[in-house]
Amino acid sequence: MSDERPKPVHPDAKQATTEMLKAYAHPLRRRIAKVIAGRGHARAADVAADLDVPANSVSFHLRVLAEAGLIEEAPELARDRRDRVWKSVEGAWNIGSPEHPVADEVLGGVLMSALADDHIDLVRRVMAWVPEYVSGRTAEIHGTFAQSNLRLTEVEFRELERRIQEVMKEVQDAHDPDDPENRLWALDIIAADDTI
Repeated sequence: MSDERPKPVHPDAKQATTEMLKAYAHPLRRRIAKVIAGRGHARAADVAADLDVPANSVSFHLRVLAEAGLIEEAPELARDRRDRVWKSVEGAWNIGSPEHPVADEVLGGVLMSALADDHIDLVRRVMAWVPEYVSGRTAEIHGTFAQSNLRLTEVEFRELERRIQEVMKEVQDAHDPDDPENRLWALDIIAADDTI
């Protein structure tokens, strides 16, 4: 067994504060944050239209997300001083880890359960589309479902995870946000070893 320590997956990731956990545990706020991430930036009216939610409700939740440090205003994109445009805060954040335990264990558990529900919803969406693709009724790609079994050490697995994240960042950084073919792709990575 090697003493080699894996490089962190997100070396510059912020540790989630209680405010971040509370803000992101709310299902509408997670949807709002995803819309902003997918668009690159958005106004309350844009988000409200995308989610079919009243703009005043969206405005409230945008302020909560901003106060928690998950999104921020982008005044450089505003049309005038009254126009409020929002964008995601750069960088990753972690709910917790052995080195930096979660700020609020109960709240962290609530958020993890909510994220698991979001993941199950993503799997259901893909599974509803897959029969169209595998039957040949459509050739359009709208998702993927792949499984792999890899025999790796913990260090090798962490390096694999880090490299996957690195490639995703490279592709995202090279992406043209003005491309009319843009779609928001949800990509969840879940893995487990044979000890749990």
